[in-house]
Amino acid sequence: MMDLQQVKQRFGIIGNSEGLNRALEVALQVAPTDISVLVMGESGTGKEIMPQVIHHFGQRKHNDYIAVNCGAIPEGTIDSELFGHEKGSFTGAISDRKGYFEVVDGGTIFLDELGEMPLQTQARLLRVLESGEFIRVGSSKVIKTNVRVIAATNINLEDAIKKGKFREDLYYRLSTVPIKLPPLRERRKDIHLLFRKFAGDFAEKYRMPNVHLNQEAVQVLTNYPWPGNIRQLKNVAEQISVVENEREITPEILVKYLPVPQNKSSNLPALIPQNEQSYGGMSERDLLHKVLFDMRKDITELKKLVSGIMQGADSGDFHFTEGQNAILEKINNDLSHDPPYNANNSSAYQQLPNNVIYSPQDIHDHEEVEEILSLEEKEKELIKKALEKHRGKRKYAAKELGISERTLYRKIKEYDLK
Repeated sequence: MMDLQQVKQRFGIIGNSEGLNRALEVALQVAPTDISVLVMGESGTGKEIMPQVIHHFGQRKHNDYIAVNCGAIPEGTIDSELFGHEKGSFTGAISDRKGYFEVVDGGTIFLDELGEMPLQTQARLLRVLESGEFIRVGSSKVIKTNVRVIAATNINLEDAIKKGKFREDLYYRLSTVPIKLPPLRERRKDIHLLFRKFAGDFAEKYRMPNVHLNQEAVQVLTNYPWPGNIRQLKNVAEQISVVENEREITPEILVKYLPVPQNKSSNLPALIPQNEQSYGGMSERDLLHKVLFDMRKDITELKKLVSGIMQGADSGDFHFTEGQNAILEKINNDLSHDPPYNANNSSAYQQLPNNVIYSPQDIHDHEEVEEILSLEEKEKELIKKALEKHRGKRKYAAKELGISERTLYRKIKEYDLK
């Protein structure tokens, strides 16, 4: 058997982190057996390499190998893709068709994104793993197959089991030998090695000089948490190689290609624009939210004030209390000053007019409605609009939204969008 360094060279694996080496060691140990393997790791960590290593060093290396992305196959057709169908079993089934488990008999099948597999298909897969038998869609004939199954997922299957989205018996059947690939943020010493490899590949591909990071840029690159892992790092290396004219990359250039990760801390240097420094470094969006919330609070107080004035008018008493005078003075000061930032830079915020007259009918007896800010609802609304705009064509809707078609399909299932 080859040592780890030879395996890495053969399959183009870059890095020497402990977690990566351990994953490769386990893969090589289980390769000669027929045990089902579950590869776990975040999206973009390179899980698709492990099944290839296992197949190559296994007893089936001279037989077929096929990789199937379960998340990219629609729920209505995945059974047909995996197990085949009989002619006339459903609309469009104009002839008999062999599924992957029948075609790859004697070889290895890699099921990527296993967590996206429907429960009905999970039951069929469990039968194949336990007895080596399956039935085509629309048939009653049992077919035998001898296939080694290697699966991969980027979700926590134990959580999916608790939510009723994944079968517990299938999980234990597959996780006899789990292989965990570490995220890139746990492979700090490998990050620069990977970047140099990708930069060199793209320099050769696009026939241009190679880009190099100075010492400070290397530090920024290493400290970034890389939520998209190796896939994101490769994308950044390609963008910089193609877009930048300078071949020596500084931190100022690098941070332009590193978006701030959601809900993750970052050690990146903060480059604060001049027009934001006067407001505590708040972004324009955060500042706008603060202004709107303060405005809503003032309007609520104004409603109470006008309601009190009207009650006083009914009793003939027009005297303001000390608290009412303070509120009036605050509102008058707010309306007589400019907005806290340049209104010309944002169409979403405009100065309140000083000459608006509110009638009692506009305010009296109105209930205060609390605004609900839900990112989930906004995301759902955007997906609906994109699908309507492109008449249900997911490929173009996904492009419009700036996400992959597979992510869009998962979101449609998650929000139960028709």
